[in-house]
Amino acid sequence: MNAHTQPFIIAGAAGPLQCALDLPDSTQYPAPRGVALVAHPHPLYGGTMDNKVTQTLARAFVALGYATARMNFRGVGKSAGTHDAGGGETDDMALLLAHMRGLYPGVPVALAGFSFGTFVQAQLQKRLLAQDEPAERLVLVGAAAGKWAMPDIPANSILIHGEQDETIPLAAVLDWLRPQDVPVTVIPGADHFFHRKLQHIKNLVTEMWHR
Repeated sequence: MNAHTQPFIIAGAAGPLQCALDLPDSTQYPAPRGVALVAHPHPLYGGTMDNKVTQTLARAFVALGYATARMNFRGVGKSAGTHDAGGGETDDMALLLAHMRGLYPGVPVALAGFSFGTFVQAQLQKRLLAQDEPAERLVLVGAAAGKWAMPDIPANSILIHGEQDETIPLAAVLDWLRPQDVPVTVIPGADHFFHRKLQHIKNLVTEMWHR
C-alpha cells in the first residue's frame, strides 16, 4: 500500500498465509489506538489483499490510528491452500486476529471487509460474539447478501453499498438488513468496485467511526 507496509507470514491450517501490516503515523499515534483487519473480495474472481477497495479501507483505519492488517486468502499470492467457500477463510482470519492481539494486547479490534470479505468478517464477528469477545465494530462494503448466508450483525455496524452494484444488488442488501433494522449508506452511481468513487469509502468510514 505504501513504502512503510510491512509484509509478514502467519501459519494457517492449510499452510503459510501472506499478510501485510500498515501502521498509523507515530507522531500522531505513538501507540496504535486499536487493531483493524481488512478482508478482500472473492479469491476465485481475482480478489487479493491489494484490491483497491481493500486498500482504501486499510487507509481509512490507518488514518483513524489503527494498526491495520490484510491477508491473502488461501490460494492467493503466496498464501498456501485452496479456496474453502468462507469456512477456512474465517478460521484463517481468526488466526490473524490472534496474531494481532498478541502484538497489540488490550486494544479495540475492528473488522472490515469488501464483497466476499464481508461474509468472512461477519462470520468471524458471529464467532466472537458467541465467545463474548466481539470486535468493536464491523465495516462492510458491498456486503455479500444474497450471495452467501450473511449472519445478523450488530446495530452499530457501518455498511456502504453502491447504488448500481451489478454483482450484489442493493435490493438484496436491503432485504437482509430490513429485519435487523440496520441502516446502509448508498453511494449514488457507484458500481460494485466503486470506480471513481473510492474517496467516498474512506471519507464515510472516518466520519462515521466516531458517531
